[in-house]
Amino acid sequence: MKCIYCGNEKLYLLKSAQFKCSKCKKKFSAKKIKTDLELIECFCEDLTANEASKKLSINYVTAKKRYELFRQLIANFLEEEYKNKEVIEYDEYIYLEKSKKKVKENIFDAQNFLTFHYENKIYNLLMPNLNRYKGQFLDDGSDEIYFKEFSKFMMFNKISKTKKRENLITQFWLFFEDAILKYKGISEENFFYYLKEIEFKFNYSKKKQTDILKKLMIKYITNLS
Repeated sequence: MKCIYCGNEKLYLLKSAQFKCSKCKKKFSAKKIKTDLELIECFCEDLTANEASKKLSINYVTAKKRYELFRQLIANFLEEEYKNKEVIEYDEYIYLEKSKKKVKENIFDAQNFLTFHYENKIYNLLMPNLNRYKGQFLDDGSDEIYFKEFSKFMMFNKISKTKKRENLITQFWLFFEDAILKYKGISEENFFYYLKEIEFKFNYSKKKQTDILKKLMIKYITNLS
């Protein structure tokens, strides 16, 4: 085992079961590091936090909190990756859970994002949610007009997507629609992080995902010390 902070191979085992580096003098728990690495493997294998907790025989809350941290680290990483990149093409996507599509008022819950293609990768920009305007449209009686125009847009969007030549953007949308199904009831404030998780998994192989996430976690732990 090497020091997670400086890579030094000379470590001391303390009575607390922690390791202390002989070079940088920092301490760390091998057990916690092992759990984090195993959770990263589960995350990149598309196991849910519940599935990971059962597989590793750890507390569900522990797995859930780590998964939330992984998504935050990934979101920051993807933002940095996209900086100053040249965009090849982009398009707009509107997502609404299948269970909500039957009730017209639920269109205000739709998530709208722009998908950009750059360097054979995908980047998504989440647009403001329309839910904030729901009360205004219902109060001033313009809801029927809005529903009709929105429905026309949804139909046009659907047709344009099916007729459009297959490209990286449309490939991502299909990947997204399939991947998002395993998550039930994603809150509006958390949708961004799930979108970024799916973007990350679309852009990189599972091996690359694991390597990147391990480095991000080591950096995160190092910064905490």
